Amino acid sequence: MTGDPILTLTVNPAIDRIFTVDRLVFEDRAYILSATEAAGGRGVNAARVLTSFGAKAIAILPSGGEAGKTLEAKLRLDGFETVIVPVDSNVRTNLAITDRQGLSVKLNERGPALSKKDIDALAGAVENHLPSAGWLLLCGSLPPGVDGRFYAHLIESATRHGVQTLLDTDGDALLHGIEAGPTVVSPNQSEAERLLNRVLITRSHSIDAAKHILAMGAQSVVLSLGGRGAIAASAAGTIEVIPPRVEALCPIGAGDALAAAVAWALTRGKPFNEAVRWGVATGTATAKLPGINLANFAQAEEVFAETTVNAV
Repeated sequence: MTGDPILTLTVNPAIDRIFTVDRLVFEDRAYILSATEAAGGRGVNAARVLTSFGAKAIAILPSGGEAGKTLEAKLRLDGFETVIVPVDSNVRTNLAITDRQGLSVKLNERGPALSKKDIDALAGAVENHLPSAGWLLLCGSLPPGVDGRFYAHLIESATRHGVQTLLDTDGDALLHGIEAGPTVVSPNQSEAERLLNRVLITRSHSIDAAKHILAMGAQSVVLSLGGRGAIAASAAGTIEVIPPRVEALCPIGAGDALAAAVAWALTRGKPFNEAVRWGVATGTATAKLPGINLANFAQAEEVFAETTVNAV
């Protein structure tokens, strides 16, 4: 493993349960082909990808209750360091159903309310690790009761320590986090639509959206469009990254893989355009895999060779 540690913060972790079925249809039965369970949350997934790419990742997250014990036991099977902040509340459970055609339904609990003591402890854990870190990835939703400016405060603190930041969230946390000037913000299409209060239907809509988010305060933007790749904007211009056509078995986790790979590439000194290409390739390679599986470096590298970058 090389370089300074990459911190990932998951404020709202979960036990992820994913069922793969033969087909997803309304008002008819589906047959379960497989069922898997894993420690989940965007930052946890990002840490898995970073570790498989050879980076040193440290995942910071709260845990409590019986579900928290299950979460921690599953995390011990992973190869990255964790910093567990004990809380009184039980960890949430998320359910996802996906079929062989790539359709999916995600049912996420909102998560437990965290006390001010819990939030202060999480922020303290991040602060303790910033002096030795290279990057901080702020990942996923904020549970009830957490101030929408929580991520923004951590971005400002990271900036003071000279630590680069990637923001991957939704709602008020995304809005206020962008205003704090993260190094990279990586919303998906639905998150960007909610942020901008507009529907992104055409390619030009997505290009305009990426530029608009950049103007809101982010240093760079990677707007993930799923199987259509991504639109990325920075001071150097705007690009479109197009992946090869693949058979998507389970798109869940692809956005987390994209964000992690972008950060990994930037820590390796790769240009922004190439970093986004790595992100799209890793997200695409993840979508090709069944169940709760995230692409490793070899799988991402294979797709990377078939991924193209165009100026727009």
